Amino acid sequence: MLQRIHRNITDKENALSFFLGLALVLCYAPFSYYWLMVILLPAWLYSLQGKSAKAAAKQGFIFAFGWFSAGISWVHVSIDQFGGLPLAVSILLMVALCLYLALFLALACFLAARFSYQNKLNLWLLLPFWLLAEFLRGVLLTGFPWLTLGYSQIDGPLAAFAPVIGEKGISALIIAISIAIVYIIKQRKRYLHLAFLAAICVASLSLQQTVWVSPTGKSVKTVMVQGNIKQAMKWAPELTWPTMLKYVDLTRQHYPADIIIWPESAITAIEPSTQAQEFLEIAQSSALLNNSTIISGIIDYNFNSKDYYNNLIVLGKESPDDEQGSYQYNNENRYAKHHLLPIGEFVPFADWLRPLAPFFNLPMSSFSRGEYVQNNLIANGYHLLPLICFEVAFAEQLSANFSNQTDLLLTVSNDAWFGDSHGPHQHLEIVRMRALEFGRPFLRATNNGITAVIDHQGDILKQIPQFEQAVLSTQVPLVTGLTPYARYTRIIDFAIPLLLLLLAFIRRFQHKESQNVT
Repeated sequence: MLQRIHRNITDKENALSFFLGLALVLCYAPFSYYWLMVILLPAWLYSLQGKSAKAAAKQGFIFAFGWFSAGISWVHVSIDQFGGLPLAVSILLMVALCLYLALFLALACFLAARFSYQNKLNLWLLLPFWLLAEFLRGVLLTGFPWLTLGYSQIDGPLAAFAPVIGEKGISALIIAISIAIVYIIKQRKRYLHLAFLAAICVASLSLQQTVWVSPTGKSVKTVMVQGNIKQAMKWAPELTWPTMLKYVDLTRQHYPADIIIWPESAITAIEPSTQAQEFLEIAQSSALLNNSTIISGIIDYNFNSKDYYNNLIVLGKESPDDEQGSYQYNNENRYAKHHLLPIGEFVPFADWLRPLAPFFNLPMSSFSRGEYVQNNLIANGYHLLPLICFEVAFAEQLSANFSNQTDLLLTVSNDAWFGDSHGPHQHLEIVRMRALEFGRPFLRATNNGITAVIDHQGDILKQIPQFEQAVLSTQVPLVTGLTPYARYTRIIDFAIPLLLLLLAFIRRFQHKESQNVT
């Protein structure tokens, strides 16, 4: 009888864990109910407290599986529509990805319980192990740091912490706040935890009034072109010239402008080819005649090394007094994408996987990496720090290329792979967090949306809806100064989990010593 009751309780807890994980998707864009996080997460942690290592790992795995099943369901759109696989197989691949991502939180729960007194999970010990697991998720197999907790708070009061401790620090705060709520409900050191929550509220209010960077009084006129080219038509050979000329025609209507941005691989001819060079000459002449600079995505193929690169190039004026144009093939004022998307841009274990299915032979899935640290692009005298698509999720890469001279942050993308899903909205949410962390305006140009200009406070100044052919033209105010997070990104990202882990071990050691004495 007792075993049956215990089994029923366990089954209900596992089901609750799964549905609470599923519901987390509502905290992120496009839903953006950020306040739900401090209801859903404490509700799950409440049942986790005191669990054995095995039970905690199982419950953490189930919760995370629900979290990612709903949260990154947009990945299935690209697998299903462009992978060439039967529906059952595409769903199986999606489930496998979610199962893999769920392992990290399961590991955190297991370790936290193992290191807790009498192997009964202490929630405060879960905090550093959760952050450690998120670090591993962001680096193993090139990393997939999507959907971490902090991004959900970009429109909430905790966003004020971003310029100081970054999104990872906000994730730590969310977990800590949730743990405090659980202990207040359980009446464990209630006043201490209430004082902690009050301190967070006071700090948030104070940080909302703090100015980290200052307006220069200057602005740059930017134009971003959203061509809205369907993915199925983008690389059709007979449409190469019409596709490329569409960007020239849309741009011509919005001169003069300081900087014009075209999205990822907007130029659909391979850069060294005669076709591409003829078009680039037309585009550069157009920019020079209008005292402007065009930054565009293009695919480069190195005939010597046989390597493909996903690049950004600069056409037209490198500086205001530039009369000749800086572009020439393989010049230095360009950017090659470093952080490639698994399967989409490179295939791990390619010799084994490529023969299995068309999904592992997607177009342009054999790119080579650019350098981790590259110079900012120089366009009409302005310095732009570029990132392509998925790279914007890696704050440490942005930090490695950030300097006092950086005027603007730039990302280009082609989210047509993900259709009308919540993936592009989450992508924009990440961009907004990066702008707030580093205190710089962010330009985001995409093929089919969401193209947007974000100010240094993470607010959207102007945007183009998805699935529209349109041009965004606006004056972007420039700022000067550095946020604490921009100055010390790596120190902060590593110090927070390591310090918490150290404190947890010290507390564990003290507890053990006190038990030995008694």
